[in-house]
Amino acid sequence: LFPLGFTLGIILGSLISIINFHWLYRDIRQVFSNLSGNVKRRIMFKYYIRLTVTAVVLYLIITREVVDVVGLVLGLSVVMINIVLTTVITHRKKNCLEEVK
Repeated sequence: LFPLGFTLGIILGSLISIINFHWLYRDIRQVFSNLSGNVKRRIMFKYYIRLTVTAVVLYLIITREVVDVVGLVLGLSVVMINIVLTTVITHRKKNCLEEVK
């Protein structure tokens, strides 16, 4: 079917993307549960930490040629593509229900 490096790239890219979104979700919930102090500074600080960790992980994966880069990019995009498609489908279903009423 597909070479092992390509398949591992998709899997690893998807895992990185899912972990990144989960980390973002957790950080946003934590910041908004306690709105005292400078919220913008905390959000930006956590954003830069997450960005740095993701960049270092991607750098190590790409430079050590652990996986195929095209598969990795595709894997990183899978979560975003799913979010966009789910939003479009949900919006269309909502519009169809409103037209029936």
